[in-house]
Amino acid sequence: QVQLVESGGGLVQAGGSLRLSCAASGRTFSSIPMGWFRQAPGKGREFVAAIDWSGGLTKYADSVKGRFTISRDNDKNTLYLQMNSLKPEDTAVYYCAGARSNYATVLAGEYDYWGQGTQVAVSS
Repeated sequence: QVQLVESGGGLVQAGGSLRLSCAASGRTFSSIPMGWFRQAPGKGREFVAAIDWSGGLTKYADSVKGRFTISRDNDKNTLYLQMNSLKPEDTAVYYCAGARSNYATVLAGEYDYWGQGTQVAVSS
């Protein structure tokens, strides 16, 4: 069982940067894939990025490739999302999640653990 708490969201102008953090508690954090999803007003949940248990393999949505970087520090039980060159369309509530799969997955249905979310707003 894993509990997740996001932080680091806020308001930023287009072109700016934010780093989101997800603090995890639970005995299985270091051995499960993790991911970031987002949900904009009036829209469904969207995959953003995922990382395997070791941190060596990552996946990104095409919309964020080259701008966002997912990483994890298993010693600190923390997941990160570095967001650069932010665009207004990045505005959303961002959620971190832990998967029950053995690999980095883009499928929301394979994530069992979800944080409460942190708001990111990007102004033009």
